[in-house]
Amino acid sequence: MSTTAAEQAAMRRALALAATPGVPLGPNPRVGCVLLDDAGAVVAEGHHRGAGTPHAEADALAAAGDRARGTTAVVTLEPCNHTGRTGPCARALVEAGVRRVVFAQSDPNPNAAGGADTLRAAGLEVESGLLRAESRQLNEVWTFAVEHGRPFVTWKFATTLDGRSAAADGTSRWVSSLAARRDTHRLRALCDVMLVGASTVAVDDPLLTVRDDQDRPLPTQPLRVVMGERDLDPGRRIFNGDAESLHLRTRDPHAALVELYARDRQHVFLEGGPTLAGAFLRAGLVDEIVVYVAPLLLGAGRSAVADLGITTIAAAFRPRVTDITVLAGIDGEEPNVRLTLAPGED
Repeated sequence: MSTTAAEQAAMRRALALAATPGVPLGPNPRVGCVLLDDAGAVVAEGHHRGAGTPHAEADALAAAGDRARGTTAVVTLEPCNHTGRTGPCARALVEAGVRRVVFAQSDPNPNAAGGADTLRAAGLEVESGLLRAESRQLNEVWTFAVEHGRPFVTWKFATTLDGRSAAADGTSRWVSSLAARRDTHRLRALCDVMLVGASTVAVDDPLLTVRDDQDRPLPTQPLRVVMGERDLDPGRRIFNGDAESLHLRTRDPHAALVELYARDRQHVFLEGGPTLAGAFLRAGLVDEIVVYVAPLLLGAGRSAVADLGITTIAAAFRPRVTDITVLAGIDGEEPNVRLTLAPGED
C-alpha cells in the first residue's frame, strides 16, 4: 500500500517537529509524530524533547487522548520496541487503537528495533521508508554512532595557504580569522565531546568550552577530553569547573572512541595537534574534516598533520569536498575559507 498526500505532508511536519530548536542533538534521536484521521486531518502531534522525556508517539497520543483511536500515526523513526526510561512506543500505539503507522527510518538500534513487527502482529497497517533520506539526515550523527558502535569524528583545523598550523617559533594565535573562530564555536556546539591530545593541553592550555559571539559560555557544554598517557598539571584550564572533563590515559584512537561511546557520546570534535590528527587518520577514524584556510604564507612551521607514512602521490589521502564557504572578514581581517570534506574518493 502506498502513502497518501496527507501522509507525506504529515511526515514533513513530523520532521519539522523533530528539529524543534532547543531539542538536544543526543544521546537520543530527534523524532516527530503526527496523528491523522481518516480524512487526512491532523488530530494531534508531538515530538521527543530529549532523554527521559516522553517519546514522540507518546507525546502525540497524550495530546490526542481518546481521539487517537482509528488514526494513522506518521512518525520519523520506527516506533521503539523496548522498555527503557519510557515504555515501548509500538505497544502504546496498539493500546491506543491506532489503525495504521507510517514511519520514515527503521530503527538501527538492535535494542529498540522490531517495532514494525510488533505493530503488524497486532493487526496494524505499517508502511516504512517515507522520506527515509530526510530522516537519516536529521539524525545523521546518531544513526552513524548506532550503526558503527562508536562516535562520529569531526577533525577541525586551521591552516595557512602552505599548510602550516603554527609558525616556526610555535605561535599560532591567530592563524584563523575572528569569523572562522566564531564559526568553530558554532560547530563545537553541535558535538558532545571536545578532544585534544596531552601535548596540546601541556603546551597550549586550551579552555575548550563553547562560547557565543560575545565570548560568553553557552549553558550546555561538550565533555572536554584529553587523550594521552602522560601526567598533566591539574591546574590546566581544561580541568577547571567551566565544563565536565575527562583524561583518557591511552594513545589508541579505537580505545578512546570505545570509552566515549560507552559514556553515551556520539560526536567527537577533534581539535588536537598534528600527532593526534595523524593517529586518527591512520586508524581510519576521521569521518568529517573541517578546514579553515587563511590567506597567509609562512614557509616554515608546524604542519597541520603528522607523518602519515605516505611516500608517493598515488597513495595520497584524498577526501572529497562536500562544501566550500567563504567567511567574510571582520574588523578589517581578510576573509577565510571553510572547506568541509568527507573521507573517500569521488
